[in-house]
Amino acid sequence: MMYKRFFSGLMAAFALLFAAPLTANEGINIVVEGKTNPTLRFNWNSGPAENKAALHSFLKACGWFDVIDRADAFYELVGHCEGNKTVVTLRCGGAPLGAWQVSGADARTAAKTLVDAVLKKLFNIDGICRTKIAFCADVADGIKEIYSCDIDGGDVTQITRYGSLCVEPCWFPGGQSIGYTKYGKGVTQIVETRLSPRVESRVLTSFAGLNTGVAISPDTSLMAMVLSPDHLVDLYVRPVQGKQLRRLTKGRSVEASPCWSPDGKQVCFVSDESGRPRIYAIGADGSGRRLLPSVGRETVTPDWSGDNKIVYCTRYGGDYTMAVLDLATGKNYRATDVKGTWESPAWGPDNRQVVCKRSDGARASLFIVDTWTGGVRQLLATKNHLSMPAWSGIQVRK
Repeated sequence: MMYKRFFSGLMAAFALLFAAPLTANEGINIVVEGKTNPTLRFNWNSGPAENKAALHSFLKACGWFDVIDRADAFYELVGHCEGNKTVVTLRCGGAPLGAWQVSGADARTAAKTLVDAVLKKLFNIDGICRTKIAFCADVADGIKEIYSCDIDGGDVTQITRYGSLCVEPCWFPGGQSIGYTKYGKGVTQIVETRLSPRVESRVLTSFAGLNTGVAISPDTSLMAMVLSPDHLVDLYVRPVQGKQLRRLTKGRSVEASPCWSPDGKQVCFVSDESGRPRIYAIGADGSGRRLLPSVGRETVTPDWSGDNKIVYCTRYGGDYTMAVLDLATGKNYRATDVKGTWESPAWGPDNRQVVCKRSDGARASLFIVDTWTGGVRQLLATKNHLSMPAWSGIQVRK
Protein backbone atom coordinates (compact mmCIF):
# COMPACT_ATOMS: atom_id res chain seq x y z
CA MET A 1 0.00 0.00 0.00
CA MET A 2 1.21 3.49 -0.84
CA TYR A 3 1.34 4.84 2.70
CA LYS A 4 3.41 1.84 3.79
CA ARG A 5 5.91 2.40 0.97
CA PHE A 6 6.36 6.07 1.84
CA PHE A 7 6.52 5.41 5.58
CA SER A 8 8.99 2.54 5.14
CA GLY A 9 11.14 4.65 2.83
CA LEU A 10 11.23 7.51 5.32
CA MET A 11 12.22 5.25 8.19
CA ALA A 12 14.77 3.35 6.11
CA ALA A 13 16.48 6.56 5.00
CA PHE A 14 16.99 7.68 8.57
CA ALA A 15 17.91 4.19 9.78
CA LEU A 16 20.83 4.05 7.34
CA LEU A 17 22.04 7.44 8.48
CA PHE A 18 21.68 6.57 12.19
CA ALA A 19 24.35 3.88 11.77
CA ALA A 20 27.13 6.46 11.40
CA PRO A 21 29.47 6.73 14.44
CA LEU A 22 30.04 9.83 16.51
CA THR A 23 33.31 11.55 15.72
CA ALA A 24 35.80 12.04 18.53
CA ASN A 25 35.56 15.82 18.66
CA GLU A 26 31.80 15.99 19.06
CA GLY A 27 31.47 15.36 22.80
CA ILE A 28 29.10 17.62 24.73
CA ASN A 29 28.93 18.48 28.40
CA ILE A 30 26.01 19.05 30.71
CA VAL A 31 25.74 22.71 31.59
CA VAL A 32 24.18 23.23 34.99
CA GLU A 33 23.15 26.86 35.19
CA GLY A 34 24.08 27.20 38.86
CA LYS A 35 20.44 26.90 39.87
CA THR A 36 19.14 24.45 42.43
CA ASN A 37 15.66 23.91 43.74
CA PRO A 38 14.67 25.36 47.09
CA THR A 39 13.67 22.80 49.69
CA LEU A 40 10.06 22.63 50.85
CA ARG A 41 8.44 20.77 53.73
CA PHE A 42 4.79 19.81 53.36
CA ASN A 43 2.70 19.44 56.50
CA TRP A 44 -0.88 18.23 56.45
CA ASN A 45 -2.93 19.05 59.53
CA SER A 46 -6.36 17.55 58.90
CA GLY A 47 -8.62 16.29 56.13
CA PRO A 48 -8.98 13.38 53.72
CA ALA A 49 -5.85 11.42 52.82
CA GLU A 50 -6.57 11.85 49.09
CA ASN A 51 -6.26 15.63 49.41
CA LYS A 52 -2.92 15.26 51.20
CA ALA A 53 -1.67 12.77 48.60
CA ALA A 54 -2.68 14.96 45.66
CA LEU A 55 -0.95 18.05 47.04
CA HIS A 56 2.20 16.10 47.81
CA SER A 57 2.18 14.56 44.31
CA PHE A 58 1.93 17.88 42.45
CA LEU A 59 4.45 19.62 44.73
CA LYS A 60 6.98 16.96 43.67
CA ALA A 61 5.89 16.75 40.01
CA CYS A 62 5.96 20.50 39.31
CA GLY A 63 9.76 20.29 39.34
CA TRP A 64 10.43 23.53 41.21
CA PHE A 65 10.96 22.17 44.74
CA ASP A 66 12.94 19.50 46.52
CA VAL A 67 10.25 18.21 48.84
CA ILE A 68 11.85 17.02 52.09
CA ASP A 69 10.60 16.07 55.53
CA ARG A 70 12.97 18.18 57.59
CA ALA A 71 12.46 21.21 59.79
CA ASP A 72 15.33 23.08 58.09
CA ALA A 73 13.50 23.25 54.72
CA PHE A 74 13.57 26.73 53.19
CA TYR A 75 9.79 26.81 52.67
CA GLU A 76 6.95 25.16 54.53
CA LEU A 77 3.50 24.54 53.09
CA VAL A 78 0.80 23.72 55.62
CA GLY A 79 -2.54 22.35 54.45
CA HIS A 80 -5.89 21.22 55.80
CA CYS A 81 -9.53 20.86 54.82
CA GLU A 82 -12.48 22.82 56.18
CA GLY A 83 -15.69 21.23 54.97
CA ASN A 84 -15.52 21.34 51.17
CA LYS A 85 -12.55 23.76 51.20
CA THR A 86 -8.88 22.84 50.81
CA VAL A 87 -6.63 25.48 52.40
CA VAL A 88 -2.85 25.94 52.25
CA THR A 89 -0.50 28.47 53.87
CA LEU A 90 3.04 29.09 52.61
CA ARG A 91 5.74 30.11 55.07
CA CYS A 92 9.43 30.96 54.96
CA GLY A 93 11.37 30.98 58.23
CA GLY A 94 8.04 30.93 60.06
CA ALA A 95 6.79 34.08 58.34
CA PRO A 96 3.64 33.71 56.20
CA LEU A 97 4.07 34.43 52.48
CA GLY A 98 0.53 33.70 51.34
CA ALA A 99 -2.57 31.60 51.86
CA TRP A 100 -4.97 30.12 49.28
CA GLN A 101 -8.12 28.06 49.34
CA VAL A 102 -10.24 26.12 46.84
CA SER A 103 -13.88 25.22 47.42
CA GLY A 104 -16.00 22.44 45.94
CA ALA A 105 -13.28 20.81 43.83
CA ASP A 106 -12.10 17.20 43.79
CA ALA A 107 -8.75 16.50 45.44
CA ARG A 108 -6.62 16.56 42.28
CA THR A 109 -8.22 19.70 40.83
CA ALA A 110 -7.79 21.47 44.16
CA ALA A 111 -4.16 20.39 44.37
CA LYS A 112 -3.38 21.62 40.85
CA THR A 113 -4.95 25.01 41.56
CA LEU A 114 -3.19 25.46 44.91
CA VAL A 115 0.28 24.36 43.76
CA ASP A 116 -0.05 26.60 40.70
CA ALA A 117 -0.86 29.50 43.03
CA VAL A 118 2.30 28.83 45.05
CA LEU A 119 4.41 28.63 41.87
CA LYS A 120 2.96 31.91 40.64
CA LYS A 121 3.75 33.59 43.96
CA LEU A 122 7.34 32.36 44.20
CA PHE A 123 8.55 32.00 40.60
CA ASN A 124 5.93 33.74 38.43
CA ILE A 125 5.25 30.35 36.76
CA ASP A 126 1.77 30.07 35.27
CA GLY A 127 -0.42 26.98 35.48
CA ILE A 128 2.05 24.14 34.91
CA CYS A 129 -0.03 21.76 37.05
CA ARG A 130 -2.99 22.30 34.70
CA THR A 131 -1.01 21.10 31.68
CA LYS A 132 -1.27 17.65 30.13
CA ILE A 133 1.14 15.28 28.41
CA ALA A 134 -0.02 13.33 25.35
CA PHE A 135 1.81 10.21 24.19
CA CYS A 136 1.55 7.03 22.10
CA ALA A 137 1.18 3.59 23.64
CA ASP A 138 1.66 0.23 21.91
CA VAL A 139 -1.58 -1.55 22.78
CA ALA A 140 -1.21 -4.52 20.39
CA ASP A 141 1.01 -5.67 17.54
CA GLY A 142 0.97 -2.90 14.92
CA ILE A 143 -1.47 -0.74 16.91
CA LYS A 144 -0.65 2.52 18.68
CA GLU A 145 -3.24 4.71 20.37
CA ILE A 146 -2.86 8.17 21.85
CA TYR A 147 -3.36 8.86 25.55
CA SER A 148 -2.89 11.80 27.89
CA CYS A 149 -1.97 12.17 31.55
CA ASP A 150 -1.27 14.79 34.20
CA ILE A 151 2.29 15.92 34.94
CA ASP A 152 2.50 13.49 37.87
CA GLY A 153 1.48 10.56 35.66
CA GLY A 154 -2.06 10.43 37.04
CA ASP A 155 -5.42 10.65 35.25
CA VAL A 156 -4.35 8.56 32.24
CA THR A 157 -7.01 8.99 29.55
CA GLN A 158 -7.30 7.25 26.17
CA ILE A 159 -7.81 9.74 23.32
CA THR A 160 -7.97 7.57 20.16
CA ARG A 161 -9.66 4.21 19.62
CA TYR A 162 -9.05 3.50 15.93
CA GLY A 163 -7.25 0.17 16.29
CA SER A 164 -4.52 1.41 13.92
CA LEU A 165 -1.32 3.44 14.05
CA CYS A 166 -2.00 6.83 15.65
CA VAL A 167 1.29 8.66 16.13
CA GLU A 168 3.04 12.03 16.54
CA PRO A 169 0.51 13.82 18.75
CA CYS A 170 0.78 17.60 19.02
CA TRP A 171 -1.25 20.03 21.09
CA PHE A 172 -3.17 22.96 19.77
CA PRO A 173 -2.34 26.06 21.86
CA GLY A 174 -4.75 26.24 24.79
CA GLY A 175 -4.73 22.48 25.27
CA GLN A 176 -8.24 21.90 23.95
CA SER A 177 -7.33 19.80 20.89
CA ILE A 178 -4.74 17.25 19.79
CA GLY A 179 -3.50 16.78 16.22
CA TYR A 180 -1.86 13.53 15.11
CA THR A 181 -1.14 11.21 12.18
CA LYS A 182 -3.50 8.28 11.61
CA TYR A 183 -2.46 5.40 9.36
CA GLY A 184 -5.38 3.63 7.70
CA LYS A 185 -5.90 1.27 4.80
CA GLY A 186 -3.93 2.78 1.94
CA VAL A 187 -3.91 6.32 3.31
CA THR A 188 -2.40 8.51 5.99
CA GLN A 189 -4.35 11.41 7.47
CA ILE A 190 -3.66 14.27 9.82
CA VAL A 191 -6.55 14.34 12.29
CA GLU A 192 -7.69 16.72 15.02
CA THR A 193 -9.52 15.44 18.08
CA ARG A 194 -11.11 18.11 20.23
CA LEU A 195 -11.05 17.24 23.92
CA SER A 196 -12.95 20.04 25.59
CA PRO A 197 -15.74 19.83 24.77
CA ARG A 198 -15.26 16.36 23.24
CA VAL A 199 -16.60 16.37 19.69
CA GLU A 200 -16.20 14.14 16.66
CA SER A 201 -12.68 14.14 15.23
CA ARG A 202 -12.03 15.89 11.92
CA VAL A 203 -9.54 15.19 9.14
CA LEU A 204 -7.20 18.14 8.52
CA THR A 205 -5.27 16.68 5.56
CA SER A 206 -5.59 13.52 3.47
CA PHE A 207 -3.34 13.99 0.44
CA ALA A 208 -1.92 11.15 -1.60
CA GLY A 209 1.19 9.73 0.07
CA LEU A 210 2.41 10.85 3.48
CA ASN A 211 0.50 13.23 5.77
CA THR A 212 2.55 13.40 8.94
CA GLY A 213 4.40 15.46 11.55
CA VAL A 214 1.75 18.13 12.12
CA ALA A 215 2.70 21.14 14.27
CA ILE A 216 0.32 24.01 15.06
CA SER A 217 1.58 27.60 15.11
CA PRO A 218 1.39 29.53 18.42
CA ASP A 219 -1.56 31.63 17.20
CA THR A 220 -3.35 28.45 15.92
CA SER A 221 -3.67 29.93 12.41
CA LEU A 222 -1.18 27.69 10.56
CA MET A 223 -0.02 24.12 10.60
CA ALA A 224 3.31 22.78 9.42
CA MET A 225 3.47 19.20 8.18
CA VAL A 226 5.35 16.75 5.98
CA LEU A 227 3.61 15.66 2.77
CA SER A 228 4.60 13.64 -0.30
CA PRO A 229 1.93 14.27 -2.96
CA ASP A 230 4.55 14.08 -5.74
CA HIS A 231 6.66 11.28 -4.17
CA LEU A 232 9.03 13.85 -2.62
CA VAL A 233 8.94 14.07 1.18
CA ASP A 234 8.84 17.82 1.85
CA LEU A 235 7.77 20.42 4.36
CA TYR A 236 4.56 22.39 3.84
CA VAL A 237 2.52 25.05 5.67
CA ARG A 238 -1.24 25.49 5.41
CA PRO A 239 -3.91 27.48 7.26
CA VAL A 240 -5.67 25.31 9.85
CA GLN A 241 -9.00 26.60 8.56
CA GLY A 242 -8.01 26.79 4.90
CA LYS A 243 -6.74 24.74 1.99
CA GLN A 244 -3.99 26.80 0.36
CA LEU A 245 -0.68 24.94 0.65
CA ARG A 246 2.70 26.66 0.81
CA ARG A 247 5.66 24.43 0.02
CA LEU A 248 8.76 25.28 2.05
CA THR A 249 11.18 22.66 0.70
CA LYS A 250 11.57 20.77 -2.57
CA GLY A 251 14.08 18.11 -3.45
CA ARG A 252 15.21 14.53 -2.97
CA SER A 253 16.14 15.06 0.68
CA VAL A 254 13.77 13.75 3.35
CA GLU A 255 12.21 16.28 5.75
CA ALA A 256 10.63 15.44 9.12
CA SER A 257 9.61 16.67 12.59
CA PRO A 258 8.59 20.34 12.13
CA CYS A 259 8.10 22.62 15.13
CA TRP A 260 7.36 26.35 15.39
CA SER A 261 9.34 29.24 16.81
CA PRO A 262 7.62 31.03 19.70
CA ASP A 263 6.79 34.03 17.49
CA GLY A 264 5.28 31.80 14.78
CA LYS A 265 7.57 33.19 12.08
CA GLN A 266 9.89 30.21 11.63
CA VAL A 267 9.78 26.43 11.47
CA CYS A 268 12.55 24.14 12.69
CA PHE A 269 12.74 20.73 11.04
CA VAL A 270 15.00 17.78 10.24
CA SER A 271 16.47 17.19 6.78
CA ASP A 272 19.06 14.73 5.42
CA GLU A 273 20.12 17.21 2.75
CA SER A 274 23.75 17.07 3.92
CA GLY A 275 23.85 13.27 3.82
CA ARG A 276 22.73 12.78 7.41
CA PRO A 277 19.86 14.19 9.44
CA ARG A 278 20.50 17.71 10.76
CA ILE A 279 18.24 20.42 12.13
CA TYR A 280 17.36 23.47 10.03
CA ALA A 281 15.17 26.54 10.36
CA ILE A 282 13.17 28.27 7.64
CA GLY A 283 10.77 31.19 7.53
CA ALA A 284 7.07 30.33 7.43
CA ASP A 285 7.04 32.10 4.06
CA GLY A 286 9.81 29.83 2.74
CA SER A 287 12.64 32.35 3.14
CA GLY A 288 15.89 32.24 5.07
CA ARG A 289 16.58 28.51 5.26
CA ARG A 290 19.63 27.84 7.42
CA LEU A 291 21.48 24.97 9.08
CA LEU A 292 21.42 25.27 12.87
CA PRO A 293 24.53 24.57 14.97
CA SER A 294 24.29 21.18 16.65
CA VAL A 295 26.45 18.36 17.99
CA GLY A 296 26.61 14.66 17.21
CA ARG A 297 26.40 12.67 14.01
CA GLU A 298 22.62 12.83 13.61
CA THR A 299 20.26 15.41 15.07
CA VAL A 300 16.56 14.55 15.10
CA THR A 301 13.12 15.38 16.63
CA PRO A 302 13.61 19.04 17.63
CA ASP A 303 11.25 21.10 19.78
CA TRP A 304 11.39 24.91 20.21
CA SER A 305 10.83 26.42 23.66
CA GLY A 306 8.98 29.60 24.49
CA ASP A 307 12.27 31.27 25.50
CA ASN A 308 14.09 30.42 22.24
CA LYS A 309 15.93 27.19 22.94
CA ILE A 310 15.77 24.06 20.78
CA VAL A 311 15.97 20.61 22.34
CA TYR A 312 16.79 17.69 20.09
CA CYS A 313 18.19 14.16 20.22
CA THR A 314 21.63 13.32 18.88
CA ARG A 315 23.85 10.27 18.44
CA TYR A 316 26.37 10.13 21.28
CA GLY A 317 28.52 7.21 22.38
CA GLY A 318 26.37 4.56 20.69
CA ASP A 319 23.07 5.86 22.06
CA TYR A 320 20.93 8.90 21.46
CA THR A 321 21.07 11.59 24.09
CA MET A 322 19.30 14.93 24.46
CA ALA A 323 20.99 18.21 23.67
CA VAL A 324 19.83 21.81 23.90
CA LEU A 325 20.74 24.63 21.50
CA ASP A 326 20.50 28.05 23.13
CA LEU A 327 19.77 30.32 20.17
CA ALA A 328 20.75 33.42 22.16
CA THR A 329 24.35 32.19 22.49
CA GLY A 330 24.59 29.60 19.71
CA LYS A 331 25.93 27.08 22.25
CA ASN A 332 24.83 23.46 22.67
CA TYR A 333 24.80 21.49 25.89
CA ARG A 334 23.72 18.04 26.98
CA ALA A 335 20.44 17.82 28.89
CA THR A 336 21.25 14.73 30.98
CA ASP A 337 23.93 12.05 31.32
CA VAL A 338 21.48 9.29 32.29
CA LYS A 339 22.20 6.41 29.96
CA GLY A 340 19.72 4.95 27.50
CA THR A 341 18.34 5.92 24.12
CA TRP A 342 16.42 9.19 24.31
CA GLU A 343 13.91 10.21 21.64
CA SER A 344 11.24 12.82 20.85
CA PRO A 345 11.77 15.49 23.53
CA ALA A 346 9.09 18.13 24.12
CA TRP A 347 9.37 21.27 26.23
CA GLY A 348 7.15 21.98 29.20
CA PRO A 349 5.64 25.46 29.45
CA ASP A 350 8.19 26.49 32.09
CA ASN A 351 10.94 26.33 29.39
CA ARG A 352 12.98 24.28 31.83
CA GLN A 353 11.63 20.74 31.88
CA VAL A 354 11.35 18.34 28.95
CA VAL A 355 9.30 15.17 28.57
CA CYS A 356 11.04 12.50 26.53
CA LYS A 357 10.93 8.83 25.59
CA ARG A 358 13.76 6.72 26.99
CA SER A 359 14.42 3.10 26.09
CA ASP A 360 16.90 0.77 27.75
CA GLY A 361 16.76 -2.10 25.29
CA ALA A 362 13.84 -3.82 27.01
CA ARG A 363 11.13 -1.22 27.33
CA ALA A 364 10.40 2.34 26.30
CA SER A 365 8.86 4.70 28.82
CA LEU A 366 8.45 8.43 29.44
CA PHE A 367 10.64 10.58 31.66
CA ILE A 368 10.78 14.22 32.72
CA VAL A 369 14.23 15.80 32.41
CA ASP A 370 15.25 19.01 34.16
CA THR A 371 17.50 20.78 31.64
CA TRP A 372 18.87 23.06 34.37
CA THR A 373 20.22 20.27 36.57
CA GLY A 374 20.18 17.10 34.44
CA GLY A 375 17.80 15.49 36.94
CA VAL A 376 15.42 12.78 35.67
CA ARG A 377 12.16 11.29 36.96
CA GLN A 378 9.96 8.64 35.41
CA LEU A 379 6.53 9.89 34.41
CA LEU A 380 4.76 6.55 33.93
CA ALA A 381 5.57 2.96 34.86
CA THR A 382 3.78 0.51 32.56
CA LYS A 383 4.38 -2.70 30.62
CA ASN A 384 3.38 -0.94 27.41
CA HIS A 385 5.96 0.72 25.20
CA LEU A 386 5.38 4.50 25.33
CA SER A 387 6.67 7.06 22.86
CA MET A 388 6.30 10.44 21.10
CA PRO A 389 5.27 12.60 24.09
CA ALA A 390 3.93 16.13 23.66
CA TRP A 391 3.48 18.60 26.55
CA SER A 392 0.54 20.96 26.31
CA GLY A 393 0.67 24.66 27.01
CA ILE A 394 -1.37 26.18 29.83
CA GLN A 395 -4.87 24.77 29.57
CA VAL A 396 -7.43 27.46 28.83
CA ARG A 397 -10.51 27.06 30.99
CA LYS A 398 -13.75 27.17 29.03
